Amino acid sequence: MDDFLRLSAATGRFTHGAPRAFSFGDDGRLLWFLRSTGPVDPLDSLWVLDTTSGAETRLADPRTLPAGTLPTAERRLRERIRLVAAGIGSYALSGDGLRAVFALHGRLYEVTSDGTAPPRELPTAGTAVDPRPNADGSRVAYVTADALHTVPGGRISPDDGARWGLAEFAAAEELGRGRGHWWSPDGRTLLAARVDESALGRRWIGDPAHPELPVEDFAYPEAGGPNADVQLWVLGPDGDRVRLGWDAGTYPYVSDAAWESAGEILLTVQDRLQQTVLLLGADPVTGVTRELSRTTHPQWVDPLPGTPARLPDGRMLTAADTPGGTARALALDGKLLTGDGIQVRRVAGLHEGRLLVEAGQRDPAEQQVLLLDPETGERTALADGPGVHTVLASSGALLLTSADADGIRRSVRTADGREFSPADLAEPLPHRVLPVLERVTEHRVPTALVLPRGHVPGTRLPVLVDGYGGPGFQDVSAEPRRWQHRQWWADQGFAVVTIDNRGTPNVSPAYTHAMYRGFSEVTLEDQVAALQALGARHRDLDLTRVGVRGWSYGGYFAALAVLRRPDLFHAAAAGAAPTDFRHYDTAYTERYLGLPQEHPEVYERDSLIPDAPRLSRPLLLITGLADDNVHPSHTLRLSRALTDAGRPHRLLALPGVTHMTPGATREKVMLQELDFFRTELRL
Repeated sequence: MDDFLRLSAATGRFTHGAPRAFSFGDDGRLLWFLRSTGPVDPLDSLWVLDTTSGAETRLADPRTLPAGTLPTAERRLRERIRLVAAGIGSYALSGDGLRAVFALHGRLYEVTSDGTAPPRELPTAGTAVDPRPNADGSRVAYVTADALHTVPGGRISPDDGARWGLAEFAAAEELGRGRGHWWSPDGRTLLAARVDESALGRRWIGDPAHPELPVEDFAYPEAGGPNADVQLWVLGPDGDRVRLGWDAGTYPYVSDAAWESAGEILLTVQDRLQQTVLLLGADPVTGVTRELSRTTHPQWVDPLPGTPARLPDGRMLTAADTPGGTARALALDGKLLTGDGIQVRRVAGLHEGRLLVEAGQRDPAEQQVLLLDPETGERTALADGPGVHTVLASSGALLLTSADADGIRRSVRTADGREFSPADLAEPLPHRVLPVLERVTEHRVPTALVLPRGHVPGTRLPVLVDGYGGPGFQDVSAEPRRWQHRQWWADQGFAVVTIDNRGTPNVSPAYTHAMYRGFSEVTLEDQVAALQALGARHRDLDLTRVGVRGWSYGGYFAALAVLRRPDLFHAAAAGAAPTDFRHYDTAYTERYLGLPQEHPEVYERDSLIPDAPRLSRPLLLITGLADDNVHPSHTLRLSRALTDAGRPHRLLALPGVTHMTPGATREKVMLQELDFFRTELRL
């Protein structure tokens, strides 16, 4: 590897040493976070910053704790949240924010914020996963062997063959709910998810490089098939159990749950096609629920984090679209609070009596932090410079993060006006990249162009289309880390193009919903039109030599491009591509395409398998053989269809590699892709 790729691999893609996983505690006095000791240290420790003094204290160092391996359940949890760091992966605070618990290698630890003692190991009944302390930290709930336990105490979930206390695959991967148990405010009672996966099919993951090792199996909800049966139960201190009741047949997805008070639980449920989202209030004594708000959309309700919610005065805050789908908006009790001048992306809470929101007011590549008056809709900017700004808030304290071409900066602002910055020990980003951002075609598709450093105008360059293109992820953004590797590709002699076609988020609801009931046609139409428009504007782009690469949905598009438009795309590297969405998961796929039983023509149209006999361009297929998200069978099915049709292609199968391509895998694969594109595009 060259110097850049070696540095990328050694620094965890420039993330080692950067603080992450922030939480406020003790009414905003403490800021907890995870961070390693420097740019080449992959092991995250647990830290706390005291805003009364600005002092940082390391509370738990994984090197001082017993070594071991991660339990399977913990590995899968980390995969769901795309966590590449090692060491302490996550933690949970007590209700008062004065202590934290975490699991590492199946052991359970507790630390206090004063840092006067090392982590204390708590006794468990087995390998501990996802521990959660109660309000004062006197008890800790955790999961072992699919059962919910407390310490002190013991097992509190029944032995009924179900999984208790953890989020099922659909919730963790697609619905934004990564947990499955919650303490009541008094710390005596638990709300717990009961997950029955017995109706689901099983998928298997093995390592062909080590045939002596056993394979792993897991339940997977395939499109059109059964979902896990998810119930919520209140487990009392005396062994009493109450099931929360709602129409789970109509609304099978639980996307959020929390105790609102000792006498009320709030939960958010969705129908299978995610066209209706309900906020329910539940009585923990009787289990009876009542509808508090209802959000509907004829296509799908696009998730807006922080909604639905109930404000302190009782009004209901929900997501809404402005007329014509021109803007993502907020509504109070059904009345629009925001209009076309703002694209709301997240509600971060309340601050100084106003709503704290992350939103776009200008180019979709940027994001601002705003205070929004719930009475008038008046907006006040808290972070409004170029770039992407995010916020975390608690008890008047704010953590503002700003990312732009000059890097990433974090600032803690206390309620009394003081300011601190948690130390960032990460490797400085090696490149200051300013991609050329343009909106093209009649749909005003966002695009980005990165040229080689020192490019001489008039020099023709082969084009590398590098992007995602699928729903739920915005590629063309001012966040600087995502352009580092694209600058490397450009410096190898390519004009690197990234395109956010219709279906991707943060432009407008109408733009996002354009992908309804069809991935392939909209994606390909916009990518082709945008690439041709860029070629007309930038004459150095040689559209007779176009390569395309991507991972996950981006891998799907890369293969789609050479299969259906070989006139424009001349070589493709398709990584972890879902080649037939009939075999992808329910919650993601059905949201956009509907049920395969009801719309078989949609699934057939978006499948790559029937296109295999048409391949006339070089295609490199890449898959991780330990990928439990886009299972390697997707890539292998397409490879088999290509082989059966007599179509030459290349297959790179990576034993032991998951969807996240951990370690230095991504950089090593990039070298193989580079060799492929250099050969096929005559570079």
